[in-house]
Amino acid sequence: MPNIKIFSGSSHPDLGQKIADRLGLELGKVVTKKFSNQETCVEIGESVRGEDVYIVQSGCGEINDNLMELLIMINACKIASASRVTAVIPCFPYARQDKKDKSRAPISAKLVANMLSVSGANHIITMDLHASQIQGFFDIPVDNLYAEPAVLKWIKENINEWKNCTIVSPDAGGAKRVTSIADRLNVDFALIHKERKKANEVDRMVLVGDVKDRVAILVDDMADTCGTICHAADKLVSAGATKVFAILTHGIFSGPAITRINDACFEAANILHTVPVKSLDTPTHSKVFLYLDYFLHCRIILKTSKL
Repeated sequence: MPNIKIFSGSSHPDLGQKIADRLGLELGKVVTKKFSNQETCVEIGESVRGEDVYIVQSGCGEINDNLMELLIMINACKIASASRVTAVIPCFPYARQDKKDKSRAPISAKLVANMLSVSGANHIITMDLHASQIQGFFDIPVDNLYAEPAVLKWIKENINEWKNCTIVSPDAGGAKRVTSIADRLNVDFALIHKERKKANEVDRMVLVGDVKDRVAILVDDMADTCGTICHAADKLVSAGATKVFAILTHGIFSGPAITRINDACFEAANILHTVPVKSLDTPTHSKVFLYLDYFLHCRIILKTSKL
């Protein structure tokens, strides 16, 4: 069986290091840099001939640069005779551009899938895809990991009143996710229907379900500007919720997102470590907490490396 080699791109080196540490492996040597004309240059610093290579690179931060870096790393390993190259992409780039929702709109998620395949990737590992149909854009195996096990564990360990809670989706698109979690906990679920006229602006929200005198736990896959999630929290409090928590897979936190969450009525907002959150690097009184999910990636790496 080929040896496993793990490399990390520059988007989320902390996660790459934690995955390697968990597996008891050394992180592979790689140098990424920019030429004076801003072209990306990648140098793989060790042999990968005949090896089972995993490259960790999240779709966050400078998304276009990080995506190009990932493609070059995949191709560099492939033409260096790696037996298999797996791209570990915790937060999939362009995942919100998954359909043609208006005339002449691109389906950029499909384009990214094509680019990954053409670059030489044999396998994709990602987490909580914004749209599960993105898996069908690939002609290579895709493992879409779900945050549900980590969410259930965190709820039971950190919310004493979890048996008297309602799991809430901030939009109709997340109904399947919260229904599954609610069923596993044997509690009720609710959802918030939103009418959006402009990007990142919510005009009207309607709560479907009962949260009166209960703990409300908002669960969503992506927190960007956090306008939706904060308005949803206000809606839940006005509907009689005693406490409001948020559990979010991808903490993108653009612009004033962290400030909005801290100013909102959350007891705590919990995110998984799929995206680095620089705003949390310094000690603050932030309500946002990290919950490391890298063990899920480790498990699937060990499983697929035996195939």
